Amino acid sequence: MSPKVIKVKPLENYRLRLTFSNGEIRLFNVTPYLDKGIFTELQNIEYFQQVKLSFGSIQWPHEQDFSPDTLYLTSQLEEKTVESVSPSPALQ
Repeated sequence: MSPKVIKVKPLENYRLRLTFSNGEIRLFNVTPYLDKGIFTELQNIEYFQQVKLSFGSIQWPHEQDFSPDTLYLTSQLEEKTVESVSPSPALQ
């Protein structure tokens, strides 16, 4: 199961900057989907910019959405914002 999206920011050229619950910031390119079915409405850049968070993923006002798995697995890593946290040593 992929991490959840906790922040989304629309960028130029139909890309999204997604922050995931594991601390990764990834770039998702929506361009390959713009000529497919319900996603054609996203070609309107003003509409595209209305993307919002929805239950660990993203969604537009007319309910176009992508699963967290699709967003995570097909996006490109931009940066990792959270260092791995090692367990605290046991108190003595």
